[in-house]
Amino acid sequence: MKAISEDPIGKETLESFSKTKRFNKWQYGTISTFFYGNILEIGSGIGNISSLLLANNSTVTLSDLRKSYCDILHEKFKTAKSLNNIIQIDLSEPDFENKYSQILGSFDTIVALNVIEHIKNDGEAIENCKRLLRTGGQIIIQVPAFQLLYNSLDKGLGHYKRYTRKTLNALVSKYELKVQESRYFNFIGIPGWWLSGSLLKKKIIPRKQAILFDRLVPIFRFADTIVINRIGLSVITVAKKQT
Repeated sequence: MKAISEDPIGKETLESFSKTKRFNKWQYGTISTFFYGNILEIGSGIGNISSLLLANNSTVTLSDLRKSYCDILHEKFKTAKSLNNIIQIDLSEPDFENKYSQILGSFDTIVALNVIEHIKNDGEAIENCKRLLRTGGQIIIQVPAFQLLYNSLDKGLGHYKRYTRKTLNALVSKYELKVQESRYFNFIGIPGWWLSGSLLKKKIIPRKQAILFDRLVPIFRFADTIVINRIGLSVITVAKKQT
């Protein structure tokens, strides 16, 4: 596997969001009804969502691109009863099928939250996720929404692009994955993202801002119901592998 550079901004962001318990539960709850069977989380990071996956599901494999994050995950969750394995996975690996031959077609559910936007060839990433799924399995993808919102925060985090429901659904459909559900998420997050990244040109989400946001999650959840998930800072798509 090719050498992977360090991720200081990403790690600091993950550490900030490790404190946002309400937000993490909200995010998890939005997609939890789609989890079943043998679950793989792609891009587990330091385990902010992993802890909820492990607490509420029977068979979970965690993974990340970086060995340093895999080491953190092992130390944090090594005694979790539902932990099946921790694997270092690179969705842009050129020889993916040979490199990961032992786990191809192994998973009923793949969770990829804020992962695909970090990969230049996002189609290759989707195709490789499909290779890991069993027939009838499904992938849950969350990515940042609306290219108009692309700013210094995206650049700092290593995002190549932002998506809409239409572009994300077209991407997964290109690889013969059938869309089951598609919605926007976190409407009120838009002003904060614009303020920090577009107006103030920050490269990282301020920790105090993340904590304040967490305290206001009940209001933000209500706002999503008001707009009926028709607009948001992120877009979520669930798609099934049929063959």
